[in-house]
Amino acid sequence: MPNRVVIGMTGATGQIYGIRALELLEPLDCEVHLILSNASKINIKQEARYDVADIEALADVVHSNKNIGATTASGSFNTNGMLIVPCSMKTLSNIAHAASGSLITRSADVMLKERRPLVVMPREKPFNRIHLKNMLEVTDAGGIVFPPFPSFYQQPKTIDEMITRTMARALSHLDVNVEYDEWEGIAPDE
Repeated sequence: MPNRVVIGMTGATGQIYGIRALELLEPLDCEVHLILSNASKINIKQEARYDVADIEALADVVHSNKNIGATTASGSFNTNGMLIVPCSMKTLSNIAHAASGSLITRSADVMLKERRPLVVMPREKPFNRIHLKNMLEVTDAGGIVFPPFPSFYQQPKTIDEMITRTMARALSHLDVNVEYDEWEGIAPDE
């Protein structure tokens, strides 16, 4: 199977997480298929120091979210899995209820039916009961809900370091190896 991942970016805050995933994948021997929702493109303009074209240039293949006939919409298109980052609550709901009217949600549905890794990184806070139920539905269907909460036990010095570590951990669920400091445990008290 080729080393291939699908990245979907939707219209939630936190576009930098998707951008960082693309930056981490760029030097690797990995074919990256990118799908941006229209709301993602709007948020990129608001949040990021990048143009949409610059972000698309980080991928090997860019698909229109309207093209539900693209390669990523078929189970016969082999991939390591899919990462949706950031994942809007609308997209999460559509995945939870198999409402696959866009390429992002159709590709996510394919990952679940083919039992391939699907990692969704919801970016909303606080979560209401509907959000939590949808996360549970996606989890029960085989997806991995991975909110991009930073970790502090490695004592990161910058936000950039926290984002990079979070994305390296998320990509590891797709069997993509990006180096990061592993937890070494705490020395026992003497």
